Amino acid sequence: MKNIRNRQLFEQAVKVIPGGVNSPVRAFKSVGADPIFIDKAKGAVLTDADGNRYIDYCLSWGPMILGHADKAVLDEVKKAMARGTSYGIPTALETTLAEMIVEAVDSIEKVRLVSSGTEAVMTAIRLARGATGRDNVVKFTGCYHGHVDHLLVQAGSGLTTLGAPSSPGVPADFAKHTLLAPYNDLGAVEKLFEAHGPTIAAVILEPVAGNMGVICAKKAFLKGLRALCDKHGSLLIFDEVITGFRAGYGGVQKMLGVKADLTTLGKIIGGGFPIGAIGGQAAIMRHLSPEGSVYQAGTLSGNPVCVAAGIATLRELKETNPYPHLEAMTLHLCTQIGEIFKAEGVPHTINRIGSMFTVFFNTGAVTDYASALKCDTQRYAAYFRQMLEAGVYLPPSQFEANFLSTAHTEAQLNKTLAAVKKLSL
Repeated sequence: MKNIRNRQLFEQAVKVIPGGVNSPVRAFKSVGADPIFIDKAKGAVLTDADGNRYIDYCLSWGPMILGHADKAVLDEVKKAMARGTSYGIPTALETTLAEMIVEAVDSIEKVRLVSSGTEAVMTAIRLARGATGRDNVVKFTGCYHGHVDHLLVQAGSGLTTLGAPSSPGVPADFAKHTLLAPYNDLGAVEKLFEAHGPTIAAVILEPVAGNMGVICAKKAFLKGLRALCDKHGSLLIFDEVITGFRAGYGGVQKMLGVKADLTTLGKIIGGGFPIGAIGGQAAIMRHLSPEGSVYQAGTLSGNPVCVAAGIATLRELKETNPYPHLEAMTLHLCTQIGEIFKAEGVPHTINRIGSMFTVFFNTGAVTDYASALKCDTQRYAAYFRQMLEAGVYLPPSQFEANFLSTAHTEAQLNKTLAAVKKLSL
């Protein structure tokens, strides 16, 4: 595999970009490799600067559910761009996308479009605090909600420990309003409410975690959170930036049988373009400015190009309903990988929901951050490097999700499995 131009581009990038990348995981540090630079992508295939081709199971971290450069999406984007790329003034397209989201997600009655998943979470937290008049927020260890100051915290030794900053630049005064609990541990959350109930504005979580690897919340855990929030007058926020329209049309709330008060969305609702959204009950959403006093604004919120791509993507997903086929392909791939590893005596666990999954290199079930951290990250690094050499691009971290798209073919899955069979782990 050629790697001359990739190295040249990385050497050039580090001179003007911190670490040579614009998002840390792209540096490939955790997998002991140098980053590749992508020249183009089509369908389920990436082509790097050296002309190497890779079957893509990262898909820009999830949003390319229709594959790269989907014709229907690009056609709508071109039409939108020909009319102008940004106005900072309302368009009819914004309402169309909002209507599609409201129709798809049972718990959402009104939507505010923003420019990223991080911004959606930031707005959701501010809105929850403004609507309840409270300051504290419960989050779960291992759940990532963007690089928002007060959510960049890590757990202490106890179940009810107050948050401490996990990044320089985050004031302790911000983090102290974040209460942490282990994922899937309802008892820990009950203790938090016993100690801090009247001060808790919201509980926020990924109902299917995607940033400590794919870990599904237990239904009893989610129902328990719903009951605790109802009892104490707190809001339940589902971060579905990854799972919204990925696990199923509208997200995982129907699948899991629990409704959130507020939901954050991103990724797929922009069809690969930068966008995010926050939605929820009208009675809560009315607190947002200009209807209410909780301020949020953004010049690029509802950008016409991003919205056009999102409409085209959601329309295609609704009309074709690819989810059963995507799940069947993903189940087949995961089952076969599992059988190969079992035959080779490679300790592993594969967590999956819909068309997203994670291969964990460990000996037990992975149900929370603590069990995820028991994985053999060095073995994952070897797995990543060998698969990359074989022309298969996986997430460059043990603690991320893999994704399939409608563009993946049976031949590509077979090529992937052939590469797995040749691994030396």
